Amino acid sequence: MSRIITDALSIFAGALRDAIAARYPDTPETDIAFEAPRRPEFGDVATNAAFSLAKIAGSAPQQVAAALVADLQSSAPKLGELFADISATAGFINLRFQPAIWQATLARIVRDGAAFGQSAPNGVRISLEFGSANPTGPLVVVQGRTCSIGATLANAMKFCGYDVFTEWIINDAGGQLDTLGRSLYARYRQIYDPAFPFPEEGYPGDYLKPIAQSIANADGERWTREEESAWLPLFSQVGRDTLVDQQRRTVERFGVHFDLWQSEKELQEAGAVQAGLQRLIDDGVTYEDDGAIYFRATQFGDDKDRVLVRRDGRPTYFCTDVAYHYAKLQRSDRVIDILGPDHHGYIGRLKGLAEALGYQRDRLDALIAQQITLMRGREQVSMSKRAGHIVTLDDIIDEVGVDAARFFFVLPAPESPLTFDLQLAKEESNENPVYYVQYGHARIASVFKNADAADVEAARAGAPLESLSHPAELALIRRIAELPSLVANVVERLAPHRLTRYARDVASDFHQFYTECKILTPEKDERVARLSLCIATQTVLATVLNMAGVSAPEAM
Repeated sequence: MSRIITDALSIFAGALRDAIAARYPDTPETDIAFEAPRRPEFGDVATNAAFSLAKIAGSAPQQVAAALVADLQSSAPKLGELFADISATAGFINLRFQPAIWQATLARIVRDGAAFGQSAPNGVRISLEFGSANPTGPLVVVQGRTCSIGATLANAMKFCGYDVFTEWIINDAGGQLDTLGRSLYARYRQIYDPAFPFPEEGYPGDYLKPIAQSIANADGERWTREEESAWLPLFSQVGRDTLVDQQRRTVERFGVHFDLWQSEKELQEAGAVQAGLQRLIDDGVTYEDDGAIYFRATQFGDDKDRVLVRRDGRPTYFCTDVAYHYAKLQRSDRVIDILGPDHHGYIGRLKGLAEALGYQRDRLDALIAQQITLMRGREQVSMSKRAGHIVTLDDIIDEVGVDAARFFFVLPAPESPLTFDLQLAKEESNENPVYYVQYGHARIASVFKNADAADVEAARAGAPLESLSHPAELALIRRIAELPSLVANVVERLAPHRLTRYARDVASDFHQFYTECKILTPEKDERVARLSLCIATQTVLATVLNMAGVSAPEAM
């Protein structure tokens, strides 16, 4: 919500409190909150203040609202300079702003340009982890979704003034690296003996074959004559390093940046795991049972206590989580994890961990990115990691491009499953949401190309806007003015999908305006004013697309 709108609503709230105090003198000060009306024709904003007064007044909310509106008309006539209509409907007090308010808002958007809605740095540091994968294969579609969600949230948080530190965790401390090494070794041996058996629990994808070939090119048949103890460390390390490097290149290709790629193995080697464990031991929230060390997780809301160190002395995956989150909590004001499917139990567990480490539970939060079903029209795309039938993130980028993938991955709420229609993502039609939004941006660029350059320059410089009063014009201004409050809501609710939906709404309102209001009219003031509206709309569309990691094309 723009400052102009906020100021107008603040003035109205003050006048309404005075009216309430005059009519109901014994009433505690009423909280005046505003929301969008249930139906656009009711107005621009509404307040339900009358509902909280109904019991005190002994009247229905509609009667209270009507009485207060009548009082305002006599006690605060200057509100008419801000509001074209103040009315009571179904107990709500509905407000419609004067066109001059929307015109002033548009002037502010044009003046601020790309900085419209941005907040100054607030000094709050956020650790945002949204990349996590075993270094045992290429990135797949689930990682594409978590990367899209996380990168979009990071951009929105930065827009709102937060200092965001993005992190990827490399899960390279478990037994899966030995499995990777044996799988890679089997592919290496099969170069010389196609019948060499592949491990039953190995990683069967063909992606290991080029890595095996590179080892064969360098070392020949040397490793065919060695014992496992000799070749396993090498094959595990080469496989891990090569695949992590490929994962890095994929996310860079996807337009996503991480400030830190944190290796779990390095955490252990640096002593961080032992330090985190010792902190829990010192705080008295662990115990030993049958040679293992447990975290008293039930004391912090979990359904059972969790093993930290196995009987053989090896730390569990959760113990590494303790170390990593302890480090993040120490250097951040807030820690947010975006987790893959089937991690719902982790949310309460991580919050309990934060509490056990001496922090408020709400200092650590987690978001679940749900599963994806890939479709091509009506045909489902088969995906089976165990069978070696994987659809990689690179495959998706190759087929539909970064823009469509980033937009589609964020489109539904993170906690909702995503059905991704690859066929739709490639269509150049209004049914394709990313094409529809990008077309809105490109359509505005086309308007500028056809307009007189002097008119466009005048529109950018701050032209008179009094001619903008058509319902489609005001609806579009109202929509683009929502940007600051919309992004703030995205950050507060961890709801990046609201950005892509908002982008569609802005594009829809622009296309409606374009249809109903001829932009390049003979009358200069009207023409330049409408070009100003085009400039502001294009700015907002570009801002939102940029947050989502999607390009804003000048032509389609």
